[in-house]
Amino acid sequence: MRELSGPAWLAERRLAAFETFTSLPLPNGEEEIWRYSRIADLHLERFSPTPPSEPLPGRLPPTAEALLERIGERAALVVTSNGALTSVEPAGPAGGLVAAGVSDHPDAKDLLGSVAAEFASAPPRDETPSAGSFDHLATAYARDAVIVSVAPGAVLPAPIVLVHLFAPTGPAAGPQGVAPEVAGPAFFPRTVVHLGENAEATVVELLVSQSGAMLVVPTVELRVSASARLTHASVQQLGQDTWQIGHLYASAARDATFRSFEASLGGAYARSRVDSALTGPGGTAQLLAAYLGDGDQMHDFRTLQEHAAPRTTSDLVFKGAVGGRSRSVYSGLIRMRNGAKGANAFQTNRNLVLSDGAHADSVPNLDIEENDVRCSHASSVGPVDPEQRFYLESRGVPRQAAERLILLGFFDELLERVPQPVARHVAAEISERVGQMTKAER
Repeated sequence: MRELSGPAWLAERRLAAFETFTSLPLPNGEEEIWRYSRIADLHLERFSPTPPSEPLPGRLPPTAEALLERIGERAALVVTSNGALTSVEPAGPAGGLVAAGVSDHPDAKDLLGSVAAEFASAPPRDETPSAGSFDHLATAYARDAVIVSVAPGAVLPAPIVLVHLFAPTGPAAGPQGVAPEVAGPAFFPRTVVHLGENAEATVVELLVSQSGAMLVVPTVELRVSASARLTHASVQQLGQDTWQIGHLYASAARDATFRSFEASLGGAYARSRVDSALTGPGGTAQLLAAYLGDGDQMHDFRTLQEHAAPRTTSDLVFKGAVGGRSRSVYSGLIRMRNGAKGANAFQTNRNLVLSDGAHADSVPNLDIEENDVRCSHASSVGPVDPEQRFYLESRGVPRQAAERLILLGFFDELLERVPQPVARHVAAEISERVGQMTKAER
């Protein structure tokens, strides 16, 4: 930790976070927030949090190039390598936009950690202290942070794109991604986005890694000021031996609009926690996610839709499919705080189980402290509709193609609500994966 660079205030924060981390018990599967997870299989001591600082060589991987080609024009391109900021284009302020690392952003001290601190001060009532262990670990060992700020009133016509690259630096992985002594490195990428009042921006993040065992603990903080509009899309395409334990925090003020989308496609175990809070009257949040599992993968989603102000609205739609021996977990909490009169919250989780060995769990929850609110939730877990498959096959569509069409149709309604360049990229990746899955089962 002392080897990490940065200003003195950041070193103090790292040390305080590490001391907090060491004082807390590690998470375990008996806690509600980790229920159904694979956290007991994670041997944290086998990962090294201090990898070499040299940037990864060579061009961007094909996955990143494909996404950038689909996006086309962009307001900025930021690339990080093993958690360290390596390039920003354009460099310096441009059109009300500042994208920089901790040492170069003028407001880094005030922005970094501010949204996460708000959630830590008022956690859900059944949450144990160890639930935040990985948050403290990430603060202690984050090498840098990408800090993006958009000036009040600025409207960015093109998206800001962040590409996070990871490569193992330790020995090769053993069975189930764990070597007998050391599994590999641990990386802690961090992103902070702040929109000023009445600003508008879209941020797209891609996480991609080479093959090999590693632990990736990304943290994202999003602050949307009054009447601002932020769209945040994240595509996770990490290697099949990678463990991911991520946390996204979003806070939206009066009349602000926040929309998030996450596509979880890679990883051996990919956990994503999304905490959103509507703190001002009239705020709106839309939380979307698509996930596809195969082999022994596990996708684990935990969400919080917090309404802390009147006349706020949140809408969550998470859709996933699991094949092979893969698993998925969705657990979501809608929390209506005192003072949230006239608030509306909707929560939907749909799951397709594509094989006998796959499994999905869906657990919606409500915590209501106010009258005059409306909440609804719906969840489903089931196989592909045999009538749909029969309909396509009876018209000459081969079984493999029929299953691909059904699955793409399952995600289509969700992807229509996503920025179209990102939606096209995710649809293409899902289509390719489904083709590989159906070939393997034949």
